[in-house]
Amino acid sequence: MKHTGTISGSRAAAELTGDLVDLIHQMQTSNEPFVLATVVRTISVTAAKAGAKAVISSEGEIVGGWIGGGCAKSAVIKAARTAFADGEARLISIQPADLLSELGVEPGEEREGVQFAKNMCPSQGTMDIFIEPVLPRPQLAIFGASPVALALAIQGPTIGFDVTICGPLEDFEGFPGEMRRNDGFNVNTSNSADTYIVVSTQGRGDLAALDAAIKTNARHVGFVGSRRKIDTLKSKLKDQGINSDALERIKGPAGLDLGAITPEEIALSILAELLMVRRKNQRLSRIQHV
Repeated sequence: MKHTGTISGSRAAAELTGDLVDLIHQMQTSNEPFVLATVVRTISVTAAKAGAKAVISSEGEIVGGWIGGGCAKSAVIKAARTAFADGEARLISIQPADLLSELGVEPGEEREGVQFAKNMCPSQGTMDIFIEPVLPRPQLAIFGASPVALALAIQGPTIGFDVTICGPLEDFEGFPGEMRRNDGFNVNTSNSADTYIVVSTQGRGDLAALDAAIKTNARHVGFVGSRRKIDTLKSKLKDQGINSDALERIKGPAGLDLGAITPEEIALSILAELLMVRRKNQRLSRIQHV
């Protein structure tokens, strides 16, 4: 759903509200990441006024709404790309060169949480725009119904994971009823959300679960079990024709070495590892932009 045509000033905010609500709902339902850009303040002459909004796709395109012409667009798209990378909201202030000079800041510089950009348009107005990334929640697919799997299913949502439990449905009688269930070792990884798979089958379908897991494009595949067990299973999978590169995707034993003993502690160590993997690129992006 793209907005076309030209709508100026506060009319944009009023007329596009319904369309934007529908677009945002559609993108969230389909797990598409986007940035919502909102004009929060204007000074002097600007095309868009406070309250104007736009939705920016992960490809860096304005797919709905309106926040002004080219004067703001390039700076907003640049800030949106950074927000996609690090997952953080930010405020950008687009000002004419003389005002930036008075403040003693350079275009692209950040000060006290505000990123500054130069307004190249003849209007020479100032626009402050809030950039808010809306990213799909990461998906944790748990293969198996072991005590560790149950602990993972309970703890995962507390740190932001959408949980899907996968395996024979009759195995999940002790799991909370509201959890998403897949009958068999299968999970949809075709959407935009990062997927993390933990195989905790405890001897019930280990090979089938691992074979299914490594054939997905999941960001991380972990196996709950001893090193000896995972080595044995990898050897069997290799005998079945699975190549070495695919087998190297399996992290086993799953979790950080925290000295965990109980199922709850093991689940905690696994979630700590997943969090480390999940945040790795975001930490790197933040360091690069400091």
